[in-house]
Amino acid sequence: MIMLILGLLIFLGIHCVGFFPEWRQRRVNGMGLLPWKGLYSLIALAGFVLIVLGFQRARLDPVVLYAPPAWLGHLNALFTLVAFILLAAAYVPGNRIRARLGHPMVVGTKVWAFGHLLAIGLLHDVVLFGAFLVWAIVAFARLRRRDRAQGVTYAPGTLKGDIITVVVGVLAWALFAFWLHGALIGVRPFG
Repeated sequence: MIMLILGLLIFLGIHCVGFFPEWRQRRVNGMGLLPWKGLYSLIALAGFVLIVLGFQRARLDPVVLYAPPAWLGHLNALFTLVAFILLAAAYVPGNRIRARLGHPMVVGTKVWAFGHLLAIGLLHDVVLFGAFLVWAIVAFARLRRRDRAQGVTYAPGTLKGDIITVVVGVLAWALFAFWLHGALIGVRPFG
């Protein structure tokens, strides 16, 4: 569990750098943009690897905190579908979801983490998804506050952009839910 927690601290910690744009800019000015991006990526990757390894080890000795009813697993499938659409909204240009939320990937992280917390009651899952949920709540509040302070506005988006976003999100969700989740995570959400 210590490796999982350390990985979360490193991975989510480096993703908090955006909360402090002046500090980040001083680092970029001091070392250059490409070296900064390289260092940032290496730290994030190290944290991610620790999360994966720590999670795998924690799964070998599970601790049950609560036993959710089976229907919450089905509800989680809906939550993850929404999360994938929000993830797509972060990258598909010209959609109204991004225009409305500003940071749809962070909102998607909240939805994904919350859904998994509802559906899974093992300690290692609560640590993993709880950490991501707390980070996403704080990140969204900080980023929206920063946007307002800087007068950031997002392009209004179009119906075409919305449709592409939903289609891409649904297809990515189906690919992950029906095939990749089992192969990568070892759990098949739909049997």
